[in-house]
Order: sequence, then structure tokens, then C-alpha cells
Amino acid sequence: MAALSGVRWLTRALVAAANPGAWRSLSTSVVAQAASRSQAEDVRVEGAFPVTMLPGDGVGPELMHAVKEVFKAASVPVEFQEHHLSEVQNMASEEKLEQVLSSMKENKVAIIGKIHTPMEYKGELASYDMRLRRKLDLFANVVHVKSLPGYMTRHNNLDLVIIREQTEGEYSSLEHESARGVIECLKIVTRTKSQRIAKFAFDYATKKGRSKVTAVHKANIMKLGDGLFLQCCEEVAELYPKIKFETMIIDNCCMQLVQNPYQFDVLVMPNLYGNIIDNLAAGLVGGAGVVPGESYSAEYAVFEMGARHPFAQAVGRNIANPTAMLLSASNMLRHLNLEYHSNMIADAVKKVIKVGKCLSAIPSFLLHPLALLAIE
Repeated sequence: MAALSGVRWLTRALVAAANPGAWRSLSTSVVAQAASRSQAEDVRVEGAFPVTMLPGDGVGPELMHAVKEVFKAASVPVEFQEHHLSEVQNMASEEKLEQVLSSMKENKVAIIGKIHTPMEYKGELASYDMRLRRKLDLFANVVHVKSLPGYMTRHNNLDLVIIREQTEGEYSSLEHESARGVIECLKIVTRTKSQRIAKFAFDYATKKGRSKVTAVHKANIMKLGDGLFLQCCEEVAELYPKIKFETMIIDNCCMQLVQNPYQFDVLVMPNLYGNIIDNLAAGLVGGAGVVPGESYSAEYAVFEMGARHPFAQAVGRNIANPTAMLLSASNMLRHLNLEYHSNMIADAVKKVIKVGKCLSAIPSFLLHPLALLAIE
């Protein structure tokens, strides 16, 4: 039936494991009420880890409600400090942005939904989402694309990681009309940031026991911009002789991902390419609703969905798949060294999917933003 009803099954299983008999049923009306609430009260738990929560737009509030209910059922020692920032719900201002930044800087860890960016130009080129990432210097976006047993997809047993530089490139918000009917949009590539993301990718591969890094580029056309990015990756690769290094042009990479994704291990790329590849790869394993993501700076960690979609057409219909957000939340707990709770939630989510009785599949080739998850 309804997608978020799967959370009921999950919370039931979690409570049974941690505290038999303590489960209280959740109704879909509660989900709807929580989604429409403009500001939820923070859960105050003595000795808990403070985490900034930014529900975002679309089904974000519903997905965050699922996270909070599962955390409650699993007795996770986390205190959510909830803030709202939205350009489409008249909840965006410099004051609200500063409040969110202040909370994130204090807590160092956040979990966020998709902050939708309107296409209309209203005098400011940089969206609040982009400004948030720049002010926190969240330069590295990491999306772990892994098959989940129970989802029927064209390719099985996939396990690859996409690392994206997300503070410059095509998302630099530098556009102007140089002559009537002529728009110049600047793509910024710097040696410092290219070296930084390349080193992050190789460090990640080393830490996680990965064997290969592929740099994705378009240096055959953008000889200076992407050429500099590629040169930086090649220079950094020489410092990691145990990690195999390859390069691939972005258009060929898209085709190879569809034909033979097993050849990839860790991929590192500039901003726009990463956005495209994140979504393409998510479609290979079931859609945006099943792939977690995270973004890092030197100080902060932000956990989110790997493929960012607000899925506004599903708001209030109780069909949004909470898998990606729950797995992101599990990754957040691991970052906080709460291994027990992290494994409990991740294992429960994967078990629900593997059992298969609660799934209503959407063909992955449709690249639907969120798959349906149902129970009973």
C-alpha cells in the first residue's frame, strides 16, 4: 500500500530488537501532519549528539519524519535541531540562511533534504542550496551506488563510488549578457580545488580498500579548464602508486556505465558531470529513492540523498521511498561513531527490501525520482 507505511514495519522490527512491546503504531495522518508542520520541536535528549536537520522541499519533510520515527524506535542518541529553508515556500532569507549556517557550524553534522531551486531569475544567480555549500566549503560530494538485493534491476551486484567537486565548475553562478541575445556563462576550474578533490578521491580509495580511480573529464574540448582538472588528477595519482588510475571522457563514461558499470570503482569529476553521473548511476540500482549521499568539508559533514530530487508531485500521497534517506541517516550515525545504531538501521532497511513482500517496483530505466515502497 502506502510507501512510508514500510517505516511502520521497520520501526516495529527495530523496537522488537531493542525493547520488545514498546512499539506504538504510526498512522498516515501523523505523517501528513508532520510534513505540514512549519517547525517541529527539537527532541532534547541528555548526552545525545546534536545534529542539524533541514527537511527541504517536496517530500523532504515526509522523509525526515520517517528518519525521526525510526531513530525513536531504535533509541538513537541523536538530538535533531530542525530548521527550514525554502525558496518555493517563502521560507528563505538571509536571516534564515545564517541561522542554518550557525547551527551547522556549531553541530558539525547535518542531514538535509533537497532545497528546490526555482528556474526563474529573481536577481540572485546563486541558489540558497549552492550558497549553503559554498559557505561551509562542502567541496566533496560522495555517492555510494550499491545494489540492494530485492530490487530487480538490469545490473546486479554493483558497487561504485562517485566523487564530485561541488564548489566551482559550471555552478559558479557567473553569468552575464555581454550583448543583446548573447549570454556568457563562466566555468571556473582552479588548480587548488582540482588537486583537493583528486587527493580526496585517492585518500577515500585508500581508506576504503578500493583499487582504482577514474577521472572523468571533457579535456578534448575544454582543453584549458578540464585540461587543468585532468592534469591535477594525473599529478595526484603519482603519489598513490598502489591505486590504479584511468581517465575517461564524460560522454563515453555515460555509455560505459550503462553497458558495463562493473569496470568502475571510484570515479572523480567536476561539478556538472558529477550531478549527471549521480542520477544516471542511481537509475542503475533502482532510482533516486535508494541511493544515499554525503558532502564533506574539512570541518563539516552533511548527509543527504545521492540523487537530489524534491519529488513534489508525491507530496501528501504517502508514496515516497525513505530508503535513501534512512541509509544516509545510517551513514551519519557511523560518522558519529554510533556503529551499533548505524548497523541496526541499515540492516533493518536492507532486510525489508530483501524480503520483498513490501515492495512495489518501478522499472529503473524510467529513472523515476523515487521508487514505491509498500507494505502488506
